[in-house]
Amino acid sequence: MKERLAIVDGIRSPFCKSGTAMANIFADDLGAIIVKELVARSEIDVKLIDELIFGNVGQPANAPNIARVIALKAGLPQDLIAYTVHRNCASGMESVTTGYNKMLAGNATVMVAGGTESMSNLPLHFSKKMTLLFENLMKAKTLGQKVSAISTFRPADLKPVISIVEGLTDPVCGLNMGQTAEVLAREFSITREEQDAFALQSHLKASKANEAGIFAQEIHPIMLPPDYNQVQFHDNSIRSDQSLEKLAKLKPFFDRIAGTVTAANTCPISDGAGALLIMLESKAKQLGYTPLGYLKEYCYVGLQPQRMGLGPVYATSKLLDKTGMSMSDFDLMELNEAFAAQVMANERAFDSDIFAQQFLHKNKALGAIDPDLLNINGGAIALGHPVGATGTRMIITMLNALRRNNKNSGLVTLCIGGGQGAALALEVE
Repeated sequence: MKERLAIVDGIRSPFCKSGTAMANIFADDLGAIIVKELVARSEIDVKLIDELIFGNVGQPANAPNIARVIALKAGLPQDLIAYTVHRNCASGMESVTTGYNKMLAGNATVMVAGGTESMSNLPLHFSKKMTLLFENLMKAKTLGQKVSAISTFRPADLKPVISIVEGLTDPVCGLNMGQTAEVLAREFSITREEQDAFALQSHLKASKANEAGIFAQEIHPIMLPPDYNQVQFHDNSIRSDQSLEKLAKLKPFFDRIAGTVTAANTCPISDGAGALLIMLESKAKQLGYTPLGYLKEYCYVGLQPQRMGLGPVYATSKLLDKTGMSMSDFDLMELNEAFAAQVMANERAFDSDIFAQQFLHKNKALGAIDPDLLNINGGAIALGHPVGATGTRMIITMLNALRRNNKNSGLVTLCIGGGQGAALALEVE
């Protein structure tokens, strides 16, 4: 059997709604703050770190290879190599599994992995026509050429291209992520009322965990620019006063005529970062660390882009085959809440013999998800979903939850825009 990956320690920033508390902190700066704190907390000798791998989706033009920028801004040695990975919502997981593979291949021993996202700072772009106008003006050498270029201008050319809308729309199936949730809501006959009830539970669980100080164990507070006289301690999208009555007031957002998916039973667009100190289990023992937990195995899968939300059931099916485990072997489960409809569709698919036979090539269902073991401290609907960092957050949250509840084995899984899924088997001792 291959050696387990030791996750020695992990921390994250608060997750904040786009355009709110952390809107003035760029993704590279946010990542650097968290990496610097992780190194300080773990007391790792930075000379032992071979590489830093970070996930990021909306990669900023002013920080190419954002992982390298983060490493340098965090004060890590200049001879430490770093690179960026991008697997949409699983980018934070990809940084960990990529690092694990490099260690198993003997190309690294100690690494920092993580993810960062500032969705507040995803840019607006000029339209193609406006860009062409600017290009022609730059090329123009005479007054007549400049006038000719300007004469092509139309006010409509100023309409911006919204990068976050472009990024959340699949170029193959032509649907945005919310529309893919509507596909699943129809396929699995999930009602608006059921989705709202699920969203409410996410907020209630997250609010309870926040009030109990559970998230404080994993969150590093962030001082807020420009004056740095305020500190963000908590995730700010948790609504302790959420109710079914309030949820019912919102209109469908992605299909305004016959839809059921609203902004409130969907995860909010968010800013956040997280980082993990990882090494093989033997190295952790050699250095005298008691790891937060271990990565036992992982899987990624592909599926139809328009049904991308079902990534967790496909990925978990493959993970169970790879490990010989069954659903009953997991003490807790984290399934990313991109949309309430998407999570509920997975719940039904996990427990469906017909789905297993038709799509998973298995004789019977994988097994029902126990709602008491699923996202016990709430999920992304309440906490937020900064896409490059969510996978990192889920690993940290799961390992802390297992230790806190004296449990051993956890399943962490999410759907991935573009039609993929990821599943990780984690454990503690």
